[in-house]
Amino acid sequence: MLRIIKRLFLLTVAMSIAAAGLIVGLRTWVERRYQDRIYEAVEDVPSRPVALVLGAGLWPDGSLTPILADRVATAVDLYHAGKVQKLLCTGDNRRVDYNEPQAMKDYAVRLGVPEADIVLDYAGRRTYDSCYRARAIFGVDKLVAVTQRFHIARSVYTCNAMGIDAVAVTANRRVYSSEQVIWRTREYLALL
Repeated sequence: MLRIIKRLFLLTVAMSIAAAGLIVGLRTWVERRYQDRIYEAVEDVPSRPVALVLGAGLWPDGSLTPILADRVATAVDLYHAGKVQKLLCTGDNRRVDYNEPQAMKDYAVRLGVPEADIVLDYAGRRTYDSCYRARAIFGVDKLVAVTQRFHIARSVYTCNAMGIDAVAVTANRRVYSSEQVIWRTREYLALL
């Protein structure tokens, strides 16, 4: 009996190591595969018609989280630099009292983007949905994805898998709180 328990334990350890290796390996492959499509500075980004601004949560009072505020501000910088002509703000709006796209639009307007150049996608509840809808619903075939470093490679990968010629710019404008640890961990699992 002890021999069976020992074998099961070793099998469990081996499977856990293999699963961790797969997850880390997949993340590493995606990062390397798309590194030439990821830009750190707005001025280096090639022009595209649209910036896809991916949602990242609102505080209970309806204001943007720091991560989301930085995404919108970076997209606005792209717009003012003439790198994009439209912002596609995509996020969650499944409850009446929670509207990421509208909050993103309001902030972009305050930063100087005309309302006519902002399009809202109310059903972008996850990265896959946002990329799929950009192509299938909004007809976008070239874009700049705007997100943070921890999320950027998966965003480019997903857009390209949907048939979108995507590049991305990092929206890291500050050091984020411990919530970024949660987001980074989530990225490894979301890539699967």
